[in-house]
Amino acid sequence: MTKFEELGLSQATLKAVLKMGFEEATPIQAETIPLGLKNIDLIGQAQTGTGKTAAFGIPLVEKVDTKQDAIQGIIIAPTRELAIQVSEELYKIGSGKRVRVLPIYGGQDISRQIRSLKKAPHIIVGTPGRVLDHINRKTMRLDTVNTVILDEADEMLNMGFIEDIESILASTPADRQTLLFSATMPGPIQRMAERFMRDPQIVRVKTKEMTVPSIEQYYLEVQERNKFDVLTRLLDIQSPELAIVFGRTKRRVDELSEALTLRGYTAEGIHGDLSQAKRLSVLRKFKEGTIDVLVATDVAARGLDISGVTHVYNFDIPQDPESYVHRIGRTGRAGKKGIALTFITPREKSYLAVVEKTTKRKMEKMKAPTLDEALEGQQKAVVEKIVQTIESNNLHYYKAAAQELLEENDASTVIAAVLKMLTKEPDTTPIKLTEEQLPQKRDRKPQDRDRRRRDDSRGSYSGDRNRKKAPVKPRSGEKRTGGKTSKPRSFNHQ
Repeated sequence: MTKFEELGLSQATLKAVLKMGFEEATPIQAETIPLGLKNIDLIGQAQTGTGKTAAFGIPLVEKVDTKQDAIQGIIIAPTRELAIQVSEELYKIGSGKRVRVLPIYGGQDISRQIRSLKKAPHIIVGTPGRVLDHINRKTMRLDTVNTVILDEADEMLNMGFIEDIESILASTPADRQTLLFSATMPGPIQRMAERFMRDPQIVRVKTKEMTVPSIEQYYLEVQERNKFDVLTRLLDIQSPELAIVFGRTKRRVDELSEALTLRGYTAEGIHGDLSQAKRLSVLRKFKEGTIDVLVATDVAARGLDISGVTHVYNFDIPQDPESYVHRIGRTGRAGKKGIALTFITPREKSYLAVVEKTTKRKMEKMKAPTLDEALEGQQKAVVEKIVQTIESNNLHYYKAAAQELLEENDASTVIAAVLKMLTKEPDTTPIKLTEEQLPQKRDRKPQDRDRRRRDDSRGSYSGDRNRKKAPVKPRSGEKRTGGKTSKPRSFNHQ
């Protein structure tokens, strides 16, 4: 393993990295950091959780000249949550050098962002829509940028942001360094790399399996109309400390969180239509344990860094295997055990097979619990609490009242009454959820891109479809033919 002391970092950055608790570089960090420091264009292909942020963040911070009051690096991320997370980590890495990092994303007051931009940050971390908005408003100039980083490029492709990214790249100097990170390498990403990168080095991190071994994975075959009752029974039996329930759409998340609340659970939902203030409020309450169940869409939960999640429930099967990996990766962190349960309807079995093939891991089938089993699970949880209270041996204020009860009733009746009072009996309040369609394949037609584009990273900025695109600047070694940029060299992707 490579230690950070061996990577030739400045004392200020090394001290900050060690303070963050890093000792040995992960494989992608060990390969990426030296190349990043040499201003080499780079494509990093790795799954989530491999240490990508530090892999591109450390060389970026190292190259920043803090005496120069100008934007020197920009990172584009697909969602505001990921943009916030990346900016927080960069702030820690750059603390020794006092590097100024500014997150830019939709849903935040743009006037406040403009005022912050006037304070000359060194690094911008932004979502495509809001960054392009600032470029078009001329409130942010990127002509001093020497490094551009595209994080989770495949997700930005799936969200329909490729044209925005190309416009952003066209606003940066031709001699910049470009680093692109992506879990997969579809055709449009390869073509963008050919067009905007100079002989990029490819760094791949192979993982034996895409999922964490510490996560127990199960699936339950359930009819759509029975899903919600099965979910509540599992919550009653398993009594998770913190749980995330994933739904396929924003409507599903709203309906699920409302239904759980009606049934007596402390639950709230999070998705792209919520204001940024509301999203942050929900996340804070979840982290603090004020709410036990967080209901989320894939995009809203991408990049969430929450410790202590014990259970992940895939109420709707994910759109693709990568989303499945991101979902269940919210649990089983820091060496702790985690449980992931996926609901599938009989028609969705083929999707389950695709996920298992990609992750190279078979999910164990779990039988849907009955109402009696749910009640038994609640009773068991109450009994455990009573035993813990007895063991704490701090009961002396209650013994007189207990003696009075025992004089008038037999012991088993008293204990049964306590169990009944403390047990959360399964609630059968009628719930109606709108049935969701099977996930569609991601074959996106160009004319559908705007229609499918999500607002999760744009917030209040919706984009102007008729806006003029910035002309594409040719890189060194490129030539223009018929109004388009062509390249004499090829990009070989293995």
